[in-house]
Amino acid sequence: MNDNYAKIIRNNLDMLFRSVPENLTQALPGKKKGTSFEFEAFGEICEIGAEGITLNGKNQSAAVGILISLYALHACSEPCIPEPLKAFKDFSDSMPYTGAFATHTEHILVPHTPKILSASAIIMEKLRGKAPSGMSGDFSFIVYPLPKIALCYIFYEADEDFPASVTCLFSNNALRFLPIDGLADTGEYTSRKIISILDSLS
Repeated sequence: MNDNYAKIIRNNLDMLFRSVPENLTQALPGKKKGTSFEFEAFGEICEIGAEGITLNGKNQSAAVGILISLYALHACSEPCIPEPLKAFKDFSDSMPYTGAFATHTEHILVPHTPKILSASAIIMEKLRGKAPSGMSGDFSFIVYPLPKIALCYIFYEADEDFPASVTCLFSNNALRFLPIDGLADTGEYTSRKIISILDSLS
């Protein structure tokens, strides 16, 4: 499987660097570093170049690498439009992915809700996040796993009537920067990153 991932990443990088857009630095946005480009992805320093993709210096040859290469391929000058926030199911062509999105992005966080509340400031710091205003739920935060894609997590703690639950919303024009399956993966890997942050604090 990793060989297949590596081939997809290689093909995406070949397409990107065969003719690098003149405005790629601004479109990501990021900064030029020799022949590569550097920006933040999933709370880590990402470097993308013709030879590969690294996060904090570690080569990415699996699904996250594919996701980052797709983000770079879809980079454009349009800014992120955070609001109105949008549910994943409301994006075009999302139906085949909605079940997996709920399972791997939202439900996966439910058992961790109390720990996430305690660590929310650290999570926001690591994922360039902020506390939204006027949001429902018991607590919530917005994070940026990729520079132009925002995710808003809304948490409902368990009470005597209802179990805990989690809702994840996207910035309004997130589909402009990734295809729909890439958005689903962004939700999953952001949630996994949140769990890894919690694990690092244990």
